[in-house]
Amino acid sequence: MDIPFSRFLVFVLFLLSCNRFITTEAYDALDPNGNITIKWDIISWTADGYVATVTIHNFQQYRHIQSPGWQLGWTWLKKEVIWDMVGAQATEQGDCSKFKSNLPHCCKKTPTVVDLLPGTPYNKQFNNCCRGGVINSWAQDPANAISSFQISVGQSGTTNKTVRAPRNVTLKAPGPGYSCGPAKNVAPTKFITTDKLRKTQALMTWNMTCTYSQFLARKTPTCCVSLSSFYNQTIVPCPTCSCGCQNSSLAGTCVDPKIASVVRGTSGKNNLEPLLQCTQHMCPIRVHWHVKTSYKEYWRVKVTITNFNFNMNYTQWNLVAQHPNFDNLTQLFSFNYKPLNPYADINDTAMLWGIKFYNDMLSQAGPLGNVQSELLFRKNPSKFTFDKGWAFPRRIYFNGDNCVMPPPDLYPWLPNAAQNLGTSPFMILLITFLSVLILM
Repeated sequence: MDIPFSRFLVFVLFLLSCNRFITTEAYDALDPNGNITIKWDIISWTADGYVATVTIHNFQQYRHIQSPGWQLGWTWLKKEVIWDMVGAQATEQGDCSKFKSNLPHCCKKTPTVVDLLPGTPYNKQFNNCCRGGVINSWAQDPANAISSFQISVGQSGTTNKTVRAPRNVTLKAPGPGYSCGPAKNVAPTKFITTDKLRKTQALMTWNMTCTYSQFLARKTPTCCVSLSSFYNQTIVPCPTCSCGCQNSSLAGTCVDPKIASVVRGTSGKNNLEPLLQCTQHMCPIRVHWHVKTSYKEYWRVKVTITNFNFNMNYTQWNLVAQHPNFDNLTQLFSFNYKPLNPYADINDTAMLWGIKFYNDMLSQAGPLGNVQSELLFRKNPSKFTFDKGWAFPRRIYFNGDNCVMPPPDLYPWLPNAAQNLGTSPFMILLITFLSVLILM
C-alpha cells in the first residue's frame, strides 16, 4: 500500500523528535557556554621529555565538583612515563621494572591522576592545588573554580615536532557525566610574573574541552520539586517515583529514618552511593516552592531544600530557578543571589546558594537536613497574576542537575472568584464572604 508523502514526513519527524529525548548531548540552555577546559602548557624541555603545567578550569556557571573530587585520566600515545608530579599524584605506579634506579612516579599507559589533600607539605604543593579535588562553580566562587598541578614527562620527545598530546582524556567529577574532546593545539598561554612587570609564555599549549550530560552521569534524576500556596490548601508533592521507586535498584537503598543511623554505620558505603529515606519520590533532594504572601505591591515566596540522603552532606550547594519575576526580585533572606541572564537582556534566571559558615553545607538527612530562604518580589502590574500557575518556577536545578517538576495541570489553582485579582488573600476572603451573603 502506498503511503502519502505527507504522512511519511510526519512519521520521520516523529522519530527525530523521539531521538531528542534519549540523546546524551550536553547542551544546557541556562548555561550554553558552560564547560570544563583542561589546559596542558609545556613550560620547559628536559633531557628526555618536558615539564608541563596542567590546569582544570571550571567555566560552568552553577555546576561544581564536590568531594571526593576530580579524577583525570588519559592514554599516552607513545611510551611516556611520569617522572614526577607536584600538586597531584597518580593513583598507581604501574610496572616500572625496566628502570634500574630513579623509578618514575608512574609508568602506566593509562594513568589516573587525583588532587592532593589539604595540609600537603609545601614542597609538594602547586598553585590552586591540594583541595581534595573540589572545584567550585564559576558564578559561585570564581577564585576557586580552578585546579592545577605540574607534571614531568619522560620518553616523550623533546621538541614541538616530536612531542605528542595525550589522547582519550577522561574526567570523573567524581563520577561519570563528562565527555572530553581531543586535545587541540592553541596559541601558547602567556604568564605574568609575580612582580607583574614581565610576560612569559608556554612553549606549547593543548586544550581539551569536557562537557557534562546528566543522562551520562546517572540513570535517574537527583532532585524533584513540590509546590504549595496560601490561596489553596492543596500541597502538590513531587511526582511519584521521580527518581526511582522503592525496592528499585535504580533508586538506591531506602531505609526508615528510625533505623538510618544503624544501617549507615554497618553498610560501609561511601558518599557516592545514596542511602535514602523512604519516600514516594525517592529523590535525594526535594525543593519546595511555597507562595507565602501577597501584599499590595509585593509578593513573597519561601524556598525550602530538604536532603533525604543519609550518606551525603552537600557542601557548596547551589540552586538555579527560572521565573519571569526575577527581574523584580527586591530582597532575599539567608541565601546569596546572582542573576544568570542566559538570554542576554532577559533576567528570569537566578542562582541561589548558602552563606559561608552559615548554611553553605546542606547536612545529610535528619533534623538538620534542610535549608530555607524567603524571596520578596515587586509586582509588575502588566504581568503579575496568580492565575494558571504563573507564580511557580518554570524549572529548577540543584547542583547543576535538572529537577523533576509536577505536571502543570496539578499546580495549586486560584479560586475562580479571584482569578482576575491576583492581589491579596484579603480580597479572596472578602469575595467569598459576599458570595455567602448573597446565597443566604
